Amino acid sequence: MDNQAQGGQEGQGLHARVLDSLGPAITSGDYPPGSILRTDELEERFDVSRTVIREAIRVLESMHLVASRRRVGVTVLPAEEWNVYDPRVIRWRLAGPDRPRQLRSLTVLRSAVEPVAAGLAARHATAEQCAQLTEHALGMVATSRGQQLERYLVHDIAFHRVILRASGNEMFARLGDVVAEVLTGRTHHQVMFTDPDPAAVTLHVRVAEAVRERDAERAEALTREIATGAMAELDVLAP
Repeated sequence: MDNQAQGGQEGQGLHARVLDSLGPAITSGDYPPGSILRTDELEERFDVSRTVIREAIRVLESMHLVASRRRVGVTVLPAEEWNVYDPRVIRWRLAGPDRPRQLRSLTVLRSAVEPVAAGLAARHATAEQCAQLTEHALGMVATSRGQQLERYLVHDIAFHRVILRASGNEMFARLGDVVAEVLTGRTHHQVMFTDPDPAAVTLHVRVAEAVRERDAERAEALTREIATGAMAELDVLAP
């Protein structure tokens, strides 16, 4: 590896380190709205160059977490202005003290979107997408016992991504990363039982069947049951 490439990788690592510290600090309220971030202080704190700090700030600006203003500096914005659909913002918020409310908000979003997406998928899914749904539903069954939550999560995320893509609606499809962060957050922050609810696992298999059989009404109703169950789990695990 040449020196330039190595330097670029090191720069990316430094930038990620700064971002993964500042992002959670902002979303958890350590820097309240209106707080001013001084680039020179950040350089000293993280022991990195001004270029690295500026790149991290640019990313935070793209998420609408901060705004740079001349003669003022970098100002932390109120939560109402954040890009709450950005997967990293979701991840940071789920890691913070606001986790229960964030999980509930995201689960309500899923409840509104995914049943409709499943109904559309039953109308528009390709043969390949139907096969993928069946594959991942069976993968969920195979990993639903024996405390295999991480392996289960892989199939769970993939299943819901296919549903959203198969809907044929590009807006729904773009929510795949959002749903992936919700499902990952539930698992990594122990907002899950030791093993998935058997009824929920069975429902995923039945959704795959309904999509394959082009039964839009049943696919939507079954997915709504999954969403209702996910909300009920939050009532128990993250009240």
